[in-house]
Amino acid sequence: MKNVAVVGSQWGDEGKGKIVDWLSSEADVVVRFQGGHNAGHTLVIDKKVFKLRLLPSGIVRKGKMSILGNGVVIDPWALLSEIDEIKKQGVDVTPENFMISEAASLILPFHQEMDEIREDAAGKGKIGTTRRGIGPCYEDKVGRRSIRVMDLRSESNLDNRLENVLQHHNAIRKGLNKKVFEKSTLKKELLKIAPELLKFAQPVWLKLDQFSNARKRILFEGAQGILLDVDHGTYPFVTSSNTVPAMAATGSGIGPDKINYVLGITKAYTTRVGSGPFPTELNNEIGESLGIRGKEFGTVTARKRRCGWFDGVLVRQTIKISGIHGIALTKLDVLDELEEIKMCISYDLNGKKIDYLPAASEDQFNIKPIYKTFPGWMSKTQGIRNFKDLPDNAKKYIHALEDFIGAKISSVSTSPERDDTILVEDPFNN
Repeated sequence: MKNVAVVGSQWGDEGKGKIVDWLSSEADVVVRFQGGHNAGHTLVIDKKVFKLRLLPSGIVRKGKMSILGNGVVIDPWALLSEIDEIKKQGVDVTPENFMISEAASLILPFHQEMDEIREDAAGKGKIGTTRRGIGPCYEDKVGRRSIRVMDLRSESNLDNRLENVLQHHNAIRKGLNKKVFEKSTLKKELLKIAPELLKFAQPVWLKLDQFSNARKRILFEGAQGILLDVDHGTYPFVTSSNTVPAMAATGSGIGPDKINYVLGITKAYTTRVGSGPFPTELNNEIGESLGIRGKEFGTVTARKRRCGWFDGVLVRQTIKISGIHGIALTKLDVLDELEEIKMCISYDLNGKKIDYLPAASEDQFNIKPIYKTFPGWMSKTQGIRNFKDLPDNAKKYIHALEDFIGAKISSVSTSPERDDTILVEDPFNN
């Protein structure tokens, strides 16, 4: 029995939803451990499309327990709305198959407004956030003033906690000439939805310990990608949480020794949403064609993704940082029509050749990619489910990629459909 953590090895949008759904058929428990409703997953099951934002991917499968850990920040109104939406698609969401950590912090309306105010004021320095209040909520969590799920159980406690957090936010809002938030109004709105939220609240760390002792298979589902990690990503153009697999332990309340296999989801090319450095970005017809063939639009925001060649330097670096055991390579079929394919193998920084992403933002914007070129296969790989059936040039590209990044390719995805996957190594049974 192995527990598996799934993370994105690039800037997110690598196709984690499909892979997590595919793995969840073998898992008993699926846990989200960081992020909020800023990171979506699209699942395609029997041609039925599910667009998830907060709910773990396991929710669409019967007999699975889905969990939001303490590392997730939860917009309670967005969560309840998402539950209503998915129920209309025939999916049950009850305390028997879904739970929320009682220690998770809540995103409140003033968090979203502060997100919008900051982005609008940033001008060219915009981070490119989804404006959903994720960052400001994490700031309150670190500042020890956030409202947590458990605070909804006591009206007097909620009153005290709101007094504390609004003292901070209203002072800032006054300075910005914005209307202050009334505690009584917000308290009333929270108490109204408290029963619906609290019925899912549990001491998740204790439940996970019980699941582990019962030898249940646990799948830890990461959001976004490692290059958006607040410590290890392209700072400051990052998210507000740690997206590395180590966060699976911290953000759910389970020991790191219980995470046995780390699977890195990796796109066969590179995409990025929002602002920030992107060394291999293609602002040309090839980049445009990758976006069209790959349907590169965000699940949550519908924003168009920036597209470029596969950056082997970045993925090799995220593998080393994260302890990734195997790679699930996605969207190989998007490259089918290209005569040649390039992979970044090093950078040029002001005339100096380097083989890693420098930490300084200025350097990240100035590096130039150095490529190795591969012949394309110019034939269809979509729907292929056996490695030996791939075109020879596709096999050569995959093997070259595998050798360069230093991690085994455990699977290859050849379409959005769940079954169109070439399995090389099963993370749960390796």
